[in-house]
Amino acid sequence: MKVAIYGQYYQNSTEPIIKDIFSFFHSNNVEMVIEENFLKMLYEKQLVNNDYTTFSQSTSLDDSFEMLISIGGDGTILRAATLVRNSGVPILGINAGRLGFLATVQKENIDSFLQFVIDKNYTTSERTLLSLTCEPENDAIAEMNFAMNEVTVSRKDTTSMITVETYLNNEYLNSYWADGLIISTPTGSTGYSLSCGGPLLTPEVKSLVITPIAPHNLTARPLVIPDDTEVKLRVSGREDQYLVSLDSRISSVKNESILTIKKTDFKIKMVEIPGETFLKTLRNKLLWGEDKRN
Repeated sequence: MKVAIYGQYYQNSTEPIIKDIFSFFHSNNVEMVIEENFLKMLYEKQLVNNDYTTFSQSTSLDDSFEMLISIGGDGTILRAATLVRNSGVPILGINAGRLGFLATVQKENIDSFLQFVIDKNYTTSERTLLSLTCEPENDAIAEMNFAMNEVTVSRKDTTSMITVETYLNNEYLNSYWADGLIISTPTGSTGYSLSCGGPLLTPEVKSLVITPIAPHNLTARPLVIPDDTEVKLRVSGREDQYLVSLDSRISSVKNESILTIKKTDFKIKMVEIPGETFLKTLRNKLLWGEDKRN
């Protein structure tokens, strides 16, 4: 068996997790291929000493890999998705921080959950991604034009609101006068969109969510649309540029540019370990049932 390893380093919580993972895989003769920059960090911190094969881009990942192990939090998984891309390699998130919606394997259960990996006793959940194109073309966006959580437009260098003219399948929807607008996947519905009042969607739902950020018109509510809808945005405001983010990657875009957002033709597979379901994570993360009156 061969697995790819990618991670972020958090001194107080990551070191024992890394040691446990490497020890477990070594004892079970699992071949580990480490992301290049992550391995450099492991050498610098003297967490590993052996020589390992490395990878640095998605073209290095193929169907010979059982999965990619992501060590960190939900943000680490979003960065891991940029490495996996359309390779079809599933991602398993090992949580090194606070409870996340994506990195579901907790440090207390690493050995028992990795045994499920060895035994191939797991399922995968396919996650919809969004693609983004810009007219006129924006080099920063064209280089990596997809997002697993959301595509967001927001104001830049100003406290003034922006106007986001929005079309669905070329039919005019609304002009949102707000701090910004979020186009979210079901996976991203538990992130930024949720904090702005958007609804929760389970991962398998074939929908997207349009969520305004602090709209001036209080009747502008979050809207759920089919995931095969093409969304076009034209943004205007007092500044010459506004911000576009694809998950954690941010670019500046000129006013009046046309942004086209639609579902990608590939999906990211997330590994689901027995007992660690989305609904269980939802209950734990949102503290449902903690109210004793329930």
